[in-house]
Amino acid sequence: MRPAMRPALRHVELWTTDLAAIEEEWRWLLTALGWSDGHAWAKARTWDHPDGTYIMLEQSPDVRDAPQGWRELFADRYPHAGGPSHTALFLENSEGFEVEIVVG
Repeated sequence: MRPAMRPALRHVELWTTDLAAIEEEWRWLLTALGWSDGHAWAKARTWDHPDGTYIMLEQSPDVRDAPQGWRELFADRYPHAGGPSHTALFLENSEGFEVEIVVG
């Protein structure tokens, strides 16, 4: 039997200008990908992965403000924007974070 692999990352921390406004779009994406709700504070919140990795979204004054929501990138080339043998969805949120969701 193979030993369990340790996660490659302990956590990823993302900053936002308005946690209340953007929290739900991150919750939608992360829970759709199998992450579960973690902890919540006044200006931060986490989502947990089954392997022990967590993502923290924290409100900070050090980022730019922009309208909220996810938009698809490279829609004209979906699902092979990364090449003919690469099946993925590319998204960008309102603060410029890009997410690539790869199949397989």
